[in-house]
Amino acid sequence: MAAVIQAQAFTKDQCTAGLRAAVNILEKWQATTEQSCNILRISRSTHVRAKLPNDTWSVSLDADQMQRISFILNIHAALRLLFDNPENVYGFPSMANHNEFFNGRSPLEVMAQGDMISLYESFRRIDSLRGAQW
Repeated sequence: MAAVIQAQAFTKDQCTAGLRAAVNILEKWQATTEQSCNILRISRSTHVRAKLPNDTWSVSLDADQMQRISFILNIHAALRLLFDNPENVYGFPSMANHNEFFNGRSPLEVMAQGDMISLYESFRRIDSLRGAQW
């Protein structure tokens, strides 16, 4: 008998909280609405609703979207470990980066291509800068 592996189901509250946190971080990184939507794989209307202070609004997201949120939260955590000042914590993702992978583009530009590989590789490169600090 083959084992069936199920992805963890997230509650609407977890999805909503995660999405709001990621949208807030992306806004502080100076991402455009289009970039945020591409990175998180959400619609413009969901993006707008996530920014509104409406306690009754909630959203269901799939495992791919939640993984994208996780990458944004983890990149943010890595940047907070790397930098003491908010200008770098929030400015680094929009700065041109001459690392071979980014090739003069900002991490935000690369992530906004919308594919999971670009998001994952951006996370990996930024996370490696902290040099095993956790």
